Amino acid sequence: MLEVDREQVVAYRIAAQGLHRTAKDAAELAVFDLGLQSTQRDTAEISVAARFDGSFVDDDRFVLAWTHRGAPHFHRAAEIGAVTRALIPLDEADAMARMGWQRRQVEAAGMSATDGLFTAARAIRQVVDRTMTKGAVSTEITKIVPAGLSYWCRGCQATHILEQVMRLAAIHGGARLEAGTTPATLAPVAGRGRVRTTPSVPDATEVVARYLSLHGPGTASDAAGFVGTTAGAVKKMWPTDLAEVRFDGRKTFIPVGDVDRLANPPEPDVVRLLPPWDPYLQSRDRVTIVPDKARQKEIWKILGNPGAVLAGGEIAGVWRTKGSGRKRLDFTVTLFDPLPPSARKAVESEAARVSTARGFDDHRITWA
Repeated sequence: MLEVDREQVVAYRIAAQGLHRTAKDAAELAVFDLGLQSTQRDTAEISVAARFDGSFVDDDRFVLAWTHRGAPHFHRAAEIGAVTRALIPLDEADAMARMGWQRRQVEAAGMSATDGLFTAARAIRQVVDRTMTKGAVSTEITKIVPAGLSYWCRGCQATHILEQVMRLAAIHGGARLEAGTTPATLAPVAGRGRVRTTPSVPDATEVVARYLSLHGPGTASDAAGFVGTTAGAVKKMWPTDLAEVRFDGRKTFIPVGDVDRLANPPEPDVVRLLPPWDPYLQSRDRVTIVPDKARQKEIWKILGNPGAVLAGGEIAGVWRTKGSGRKRLDFTVTLFDPLPPSARKAVESEAARVSTARGFDDHRITWA
């Protein structure tokens, strides 16, 4: 059995996620195997800039949709069907677990989580036959779904479908998101068919395998955190072609095809500015990425996560930006430990890439 230490795992993940910037085409980036989260403004573009000398903005080979955990992710358009099938709950316990923060409201709706999910999906399939704002979609499907799946919103002074139900149901109803629009806007997925409700274990298994490839070695609990379900549900979609790895005193797993790279990963000698919710920061065992608990709190906040400075395999600090019109992007970089002059110069180069990715002509760095 292979036994590895933290340095090997960190070096492996940096390489597996394409942070050595060797891809010649954005579609080759391994992070799209699982999906690239786009939670805050321009985060997906910055994640790509950290991995690729180019842009994927306006590239119709990618589609944005609410997928894993109901969060917006970019996927390769050719794979959206498999992604949708992978998101069909395996059973009622799995469906309820995926409801996450609105589990209690769904329980009080008087119907199963599975029925609620696909009732909403059919309503979305009926309503979203053109490009529509999220608010307009919510208004129309709320008229169709059972009352228990909606709630009175005091701020809007209107009745809405439960937010997490809508997010989880949208892809099953054949609805995607329009990238770069405010407010959030939905549109039909090209070539969508009927609402499918039969689980696809092979597709769900592929998601788990891809998680372990990008964030491994890991456990069923780690993968469950990404999928948004329980470890028990993940064990039902557990891949067979995994190698057991001893890491940090635990039994962990990685796809067999990734063992050699884990055993001998390239040196993590890169400097990158990672945006909030970058794929590298999505590993569920955060202690491997950032062992210090105080620093973890600086990176993963309840609200308003900063970006992270990756240097030599370590998260060396955090960064935030503030735009000055559309001309200049001001960076504030706060380091946890001093960086050598060469690394600081690399941070400045990466700031220029971030500025370009966000459409600014110039940038300025303040070292806090």
